Amino acid sequence: MSPVAPRALARRLKGLREEQWPDAGLTQAQLAQALGGLSISLISSWENADKPVRLPVRRLEAYATLFATRRSWDGKSLRVLPLEELTDDERDQRKDLLDELLWLREGKEPEHAKTGVTDLWMFGEPDQRITIVCAQLPEKYRQHLSYADPESPDFVSLYTYADPDALIELFGHIRARNPGNPVTFRTSDALDPDDYTSHLVLLGGVDWNSVTRDVIDRVDLPVEQVGRADDAEHGGFRVQENGRSKLIEPQLDARGHLLEDVAHFYRVVSPFNRKRTVTVCNGMYGRGTLGAVRALTDARFLDRNTAYVRERFAGEESFSIISRVPVVGGQGLTPDWTLEENRLHEWPEAAK
Repeated sequence: MSPVAPRALARRLKGLREEQWPDAGLTQAQLAQALGGLSISLISSWENADKPVRLPVRRLEAYATLFATRRSWDGKSLRVLPLEELTDDERDQRKDLLDELLWLREGKEPEHAKTGVTDLWMFGEPDQRITIVCAQLPEKYRQHLSYADPESPDFVSLYTYADPDALIELFGHIRARNPGNPVTFRTSDALDPDDYTSHLVLLGGVDWNSVTRDVIDRVDLPVEQVGRADDAEHGGFRVQENGRSKLIEPQLDARGHLLEDVAHFYRVVSPFNRKRTVTVCNGMYGRGTLGAVRALTDARFLDRNTAYVRERFAGEESFSIISRVPVVGGQGLTPDWTLEENRLHEWPEAAK
């Protein structure tokens, strides 16, 4: 067994309680009661990464069932639902979580890793740093917002970040998938030299995120982001298709309401450290950036989209997918990459 695994399991169990539903503020006492009237000290011992305890499988099964669905928490009490009450999606969530917890318990690969359909947000060996980089929200959008003013008693630093929806979605997922790795997030103007040589995950495009611009300038990617202030009213991604230039744009109605955003997912070997990667999740608007993230975090689409990438780009160190993100009721929908009509551009091109 890897010596890292028991410590990683302890951190993961603590993370489930504190971060799976951060607004719930779950305590060790509530968790102990939900798991069958256990002692608080026992829960504490399971979460102690300094002196990790190897849990019985049946306890991990209870954890997986509990945290597979938010319905376990009704706002006042916490309980483990009977398996027969779980929906199909919740059963899938439970299976994935249990696979992960058993992997951490045994120090072995989860079953889905053996099939090659592993999560693309799982990065290398434990202890490799992962840095998520967001742009800082421009001053003109912060100047009238007291929560973004460091001099205000109401100051909340997250209000100064662009793409906070994508950041929150991705930070939790990466932490869950990489319990043995330090995961941090920063604004693009706050990186130190060591951040550049970690696994970098960049949220947002060249308009605001200077690190995205620095990376794109250093790699051979046949996709150019056209800013909204450039030669297209709403911007877009310029690509070469059949030897001709094509601009892929978001769709808005006559009133300026967004009907469909464009999401760009790009994975490349880091130009700053050949043993690390850079991943760009970008959109012309925030819902496109979130769509690029959720294509590989949404439990309903993660497996099929990951399997598609593994098969389509097998053997490629770098790849790019531009996809449509329909907007319904103001919400961006997760793109299904297995549907041809959703994939607007792919690189490298498919073999003829």
